Amino acid sequence: MASDSFKAPILPLSNSSSKDEVKERLLKGDERLFKGSAMTKRGANAAISYMTCAVLLILFNKAALSSYHFPSANVITLFQMISSCSFLYVLRRWNVITFSVGESLTTSDSNSSFISLKTMIHTLPVAVTYLLYMLATVESVRGVNVPMYTTLRRTTVAFTMIVEYVLTGQKYTPPVVGSVGLIVLGAFIAGARDLSFDFYGYGVVFLANIATAVYLATIARIGKSSGLNSFGLMWCNGILCGPFLLFWTFLRGDLGMTINFPSLFSPGFMVVLLLSCILAFFLNYSIFLNTTLNSALTQTICGNLKDLFTIGLGWILFGGLPFDFLNVVGQFLGFLGSGLYAYYKLVGK
Repeated sequence: MASDSFKAPILPLSNSSSKDEVKERLLKGDERLFKGSAMTKRGANAAISYMTCAVLLILFNKAALSSYHFPSANVITLFQMISSCSFLYVLRRWNVITFSVGESLTTSDSNSSFISLKTMIHTLPVAVTYLLYMLATVESVRGVNVPMYTTLRRTTVAFTMIVEYVLTGQKYTPPVVGSVGLIVLGAFIAGARDLSFDFYGYGVVFLANIATAVYLATIARIGKSSGLNSFGLMWCNGILCGPFLLFWTFLRGDLGMTINFPSLFSPGFMVVLLLSCILAFFLNYSIFLNTTLNSALTQTICGNLKDLFTIGLGWILFGGLPFDFLNVVGQFLGFLGSGLYAYYKLVGK
């Protein structure tokens, strides 16, 4: 029957059509959280999903790199990328998901690539910034304790606002700018007297902040015009970045160190690595969904709100941060700024 020729995707997708069309479609009916809210129910669910995956992924990456002393963050990124492409391939073959907006689940099965070369080239900037984002983010966890890592990562909001303004001309209201300023101020106060200061670690974290801001802004600008949904963008990232990352890890000798890693086949390490790969898949999906349904800045603020749980769990599980009054004050200001931004976003200011 004609009605059976199109199957609705089982998992939620982000629409990559124009920004106005996306907002109009999402805000129809009773999609808003409440009257006057600037965020939809679906957008709120995407934000919560991201925060949950992000907290757990940071802890598992930290466990692999610090607790098990795994020698290469690049190899973990490679494993995560291979796992993501494998999951996507299986889900697409089983007709659980689609890669393009409006695509039928029963089409394109004969095409092993699923996505045309022209579309792949169009999404190349997203893939390049994604690779930089992944490498910098995974490496940044190594040299800094978890509480200070999350504190420094909160300064990403300032970079995101600047990049969004440069690339898309996006402007924000004074209350939103003020809340972001409070977050950045709190981060600097918290790190002013960090007794475990490491110059390399701090430098990599700030590099990760810049890479994150550029990556999110690129998704918002190019991802929506590509005709691909969240899964399609993830597929392009893996196909374009995977070979380069494999060559890079081989060239640096990371693959050799991995083969000689004494705990490689340890049950505990394998469980940590497997969960890290699974969480990375869902985290990337939730990032695309949250950024396209809400905004790049909202995605960044969600990263700040989940920091409360990351800092608490990181302090308990890994330690590494001596108590300091200024640090506590800075953490409080950061969370206050994140809470204010969430409030202004919800009430539509």
